[in-house]
Amino acid sequence: MDTQPSIQSAAHELNETHGNTPEMGGGLPVIEYWARHTLSPEGPKLWKTLFHKSACLSCAWGTGGQKGGFTNEDGEVLQRCMKSVEAISAEIQPPVPTQVFADRSIAELQQLSSLEADRLGRLSFPVILRAGQSHYERISWDEIYAIATAAFHKPPERIASYSSGRGSNEAAFLLQLLLRTLGSNNLADCSDLCHAPSTVGLKQMFGTGTSIVSLESLKQADCVVLAGSNAAYNHPRLMNELIKLREHGGHVIVINPVQEIGLIKFASPAFPAKSLLAGSEIASLYLQPIPGSDVALFVGIQKALIEQGQVRQDFLEAHTEGWEAVLEQARSHSWEAITATCGISQAEIETAARIIGQSQRVVFAWAMGITQQANGVDNVYSIANTALITGNAGRMGTGVMPVRGHSNVQGFGSMGVTVRLRQEIKQALEQLLGRSLNLPKGYHTRDLIEAAEAGKVDSLICVGGNLYGANPDSEQAKRALGNIDTIVYLSTKPNTGHFHGLAKTNTIIIPVLNRFENPHKTTVESGNNFVRLNDEGQTHLKQGELISEVEFLTELAYRLLGDYPVDWRKLQDTRYVRQLIAKTIPGYEKIATIDDTQEEFTISGRIITEPQFKTPSGKAMMFTTPLPILTLPSPQEFGIPASATSLVLALMTGRSYSQHNTVVYKIGDKYRGMPHRHCILLNRTDAEKVGFQEHDRVTVQGDAGKLEHVEIIYGAVRSGSALMFYPEVNVIFKAKADPRCGTPAYKRVPIVVYS
Repeated sequence: MDTQPSIQSAAHELNETHGNTPEMGGGLPVIEYWARHTLSPEGPKLWKTLFHKSACLSCAWGTGGQKGGFTNEDGEVLQRCMKSVEAISAEIQPPVPTQVFADRSIAELQQLSSLEADRLGRLSFPVILRAGQSHYERISWDEIYAIATAAFHKPPERIASYSSGRGSNEAAFLLQLLLRTLGSNNLADCSDLCHAPSTVGLKQMFGTGTSIVSLESLKQADCVVLAGSNAAYNHPRLMNELIKLREHGGHVIVINPVQEIGLIKFASPAFPAKSLLAGSEIASLYLQPIPGSDVALFVGIQKALIEQGQVRQDFLEAHTEGWEAVLEQARSHSWEAITATCGISQAEIETAARIIGQSQRVVFAWAMGITQQANGVDNVYSIANTALITGNAGRMGTGVMPVRGHSNVQGFGSMGVTVRLRQEIKQALEQLLGRSLNLPKGYHTRDLIEAAEAGKVDSLICVGGNLYGANPDSEQAKRALGNIDTIVYLSTKPNTGHFHGLAKTNTIIIPVLNRFENPHKTTVESGNNFVRLNDEGQTHLKQGELISEVEFLTELAYRLLGDYPVDWRKLQDTRYVRQLIAKTIPGYEKIATIDDTQEEFTISGRIITEPQFKTPSGKAMMFTTPLPILTLPSPQEFGIPASATSLVLALMTGRSYSQHNTVVYKIGDKYRGMPHRHCILLNRTDAEKVGFQEHDRVTVQGDAGKLEHVEIIYGAVRSGSALMFYPEVNVIFKAKADPRCGTPAYKRVPIVVYS
């Protein structure tokens, strides 16, 4: 059985593999980046935005706070990271030159990468691509509303929306109210592709689909289990909490098939005296399981906890249901079956269990490595089961904490932008509408693509995001969107979806104001359930024709519905939207007075510090989790002859160091030693056993297509697996989806690599 390298040697081993990669995450390169941008010609605009009282544009590890842009919900300062600056820098670009759309055909625009599309600049005037035309052209607002009104007068089952967490709670609430008033439940959202297993699993177990841990509670933990996350890249401010935990003698168990240098050692500018130069140790124990095997690993931890006498039997009996079957399942599986499935030795699993069992307060955190699996809901169950077995829920310093990637993706779900509408929200909306909301099931994101491919969708409005770029099987996404008559994109900048995700008849791109430019106050929600109030702002695009999402949605709704069921035009004053939210969304009651009190708040009923859960019985529900059967096809099943030099692997797709969702800011990834986006990260042993060498160019093939001339880069990736960059690699695979939530298995894609 493979064993993991020690934490002490891991950083050295990574540096030996890539002599030019940093020895730690964060550090002076972050300071250099800040200095380069803040002292550049864009510096004044950048500083103005950094100090603006609005939530970070990047991840949902929220900043905001009543003290302004550099503080978190606990009022701590220096809570901006390099990802904040990257996101802001992209938003304060000059406008896209008029000649870009006039001179470049769609065929030419389709040659742009994500980075090149983003660097065209800010969208500042609306454009349309009409059927049969080769160029986008400018369009008037009157014609936009005429086309959009006609498009959304179609039968409700044939209209849909897609959204990302880029917008505000107010825009999200208006979007779902508009669609449901029209009779449609087709409210697809980017969360369907990432954290839906967390929402589904946690709702069943605890009665709430979000983190049950606040930032204040996290600070009291003495152990954090971080699974399937690269927080050092994607949530750098979370690293500050891990650094403080380690300094206080606590433990961090990292579970990730890729050894990420920033999760071994991280240098935070928030602690210039003790961390910035020397760096801070992060992982106490680093486990690299086989991709997709997390259930087996956590069942193994449960088995070890039982054998070590670390089960909190009193807690289980008093506060949970279903615990007997979960414990029996863990007992019944042999160590051979568990270790063979997850690839982690019994000794290492026992070490992890011992750390968890002997810690007083443990928080279990995870990201998309856990959820983007064919059994993502089971993964969430297995983690939460482990927390409950040890009594690590319902107390300060304990609990389960999904780490959300987009800055307001959780807020969109809270506002009802989901096909799984909470009963309480449904009843409130029915009272508002004066009629039943027993609507058809509705399309989540993958269902939307399938329905569009089948010709069942006529009209689509996209509030942020890149529906084309975010989906697996890029050719299918392109075909599907091409079957829709009218697509309306509300965006701040161009993306690849605007050039590939083209409607059959009319594709309209509307330039919208971003979070720090809106002429009205808005709110967003952090991943730890904290509601932040954004101040009004102004755009630097003084000559542009930009509109807020709130203004566009309310005006479209008025033209479609008149004054039913609300005075839509009055809702252009977001104060009135917040009053509607307070009446409709459980836990959001305080938002009704936030304009007067300026009091940001934690949503009631979500943070659980007593063992009273939001289920009908008041007890946490536990579920058994079958061990996954993990197999890979043979090269011949891909159509590769036995005589060819080939290697079959489980591919994980991921973001690079300088990337936010589908938006790419730099082509390389210095921390993984990947110089560009057309690379595959391989384990040296895997590559060399079949005769490959680093920097060889190979073909990588999945079940939907292939990429040629891909450069091999050696890295500390689990044997039998590989990593490539999303969204470019999406073109080669279809991805199985968890049937309970529709989330695709981006983190375990069977591929063959051959020359």
